[in-house]
Amino acid sequence: MRAVRYHEHGGPEVLRVDDIDRPEPDDDELLVAVRAAGINPVDTYFREGSYPPGDLPWIPGSDFAGVVEAVGSEVDEFSAGDRVFGTGLGNNRQGTCAEFVTTPTDTVAHLPDGVGFDEGAAVALVGVTAWRALIDHAGLEPGETCLVHGGSGGVGHVAVQLASATGARVTTTASEEYHDRLEALGADTVLDYSRDDLADAVREAGAPDVILDHRLDDYLQFDADVATVGTRVVGIGNEGSAAGFDDISGARSKELSVTLMSMFNTPDISAVLERLSRLVADGEIVPEIAGVYGLDEVDSAQQDVIGDSFLGKLVVEL
Repeated sequence: MRAVRYHEHGGPEVLRVDDIDRPEPDDDELLVAVRAAGINPVDTYFREGSYPPGDLPWIPGSDFAGVVEAVGSEVDEFSAGDRVFGTGLGNNRQGTCAEFVTTPTDTVAHLPDGVGFDEGAAVALVGVTAWRALIDHAGLEPGETCLVHGGSGGVGHVAVQLASATGARVTTTASEEYHDRLEALGADTVLDYSRDDLADAVREAGAPDVILDHRLDDYLQFDADVATVGTRVVGIGNEGSAAGFDDISGARSKELSVTLMSMFNTPDISAVLERLSRLVADGEIVPEIAGVYGLDEVDSAQQDVIGDSFLGKLVVEL
């Protein structure tokens, strides 16, 4: 089979398409013919060596959608020919930018007939991340106010929709060019993240009960400044290696709680994927696909996922 691999850590130039043996599923695994794979910033961190994966050479990619080719002897909830999607690969096992992938059953779910493979691959990692942050960790409830930093991003645009689906009031930040689309996706208030009075504008929209923060090193003190008493902050990312408060006493006065998380620690990814599949099938969540690439263009996709501005996700079609 054809698979994208890197044999050493480095920039996108280390990625190449290799012809390798097709994997065989273990007794508790599926073999899936991949139809689409998602591209995420975390793929570049593994490639660069910031988050070292398993032994090289390594196949990048966490998300996939496709058709079950074969099942292990202990698998009874899936059959050959089933449409599926999943995430959580590319970390401690080979990833998804390949014609075939093996996956354990706890990282995969059935893909509804009305949902395309591109959509399944696009929503998997970001959807589980948003769910883990807002539902599992923050316990977002109807009627609460939720601030989503970076609403045009992969996680951000799904988080806006998920928060709206729970009945929360949603405030998000994004470049002005994405405001109309984010409002259409369910945001009640969309603010330009570069405005000088952003904190005042967030408070005017409603002090958030829950904050989803994708750049803790930039916004943690901001989160404390705009928070109400008891606000729950969930951090899913950062650009620098450290984050902290400039005014710790002010943050303490808000009785702020801060949770740091990784999607890869989700205890039952398949259960979350099943919920997400219903929301996508019902149109409650629309995975926006900003770009489509071929298997031999994964290097460009990984460059674009970090360097370009877009709303939604990038996917690879096979």
